[in-house]
Amino acid sequence: MLTVLLIMFAGMIFGYVFRNREDIIKYAEPLLTYSIYLLLLLIGVSVGLNNLVMSRLDTIGIQSLVLTLAGVLGSCIASYFCYILFFKNKEKK
Repeated sequence: MLTVLLIMFAGMIFGYVFRNREDIIKYAEPLLTYSIYLLLLLIGVSVGLNNLVMSRLDTIGIQSLVLTLAGVLGSCIASYFCYILFFKNKEKK
């Protein structure tokens, strides 16, 4: 965990130092996108190699679907209340 925090902190410093360098910034978004694709691929490979996960994929899949739907529903409800609390009255002015 400490390694992750140190890498994130180093990235923040790097971003702060090079924040005005357009030649570097224009490459950041595509690199980030491809890095995320690579991480997803590697997660898929590690799941595919894990016999325990693959043998219980039907149970894990259903639980994952339920958790995902509950998370999305909870986020929608929370954002609706946030909208009412912070933004609805400002639109009428």
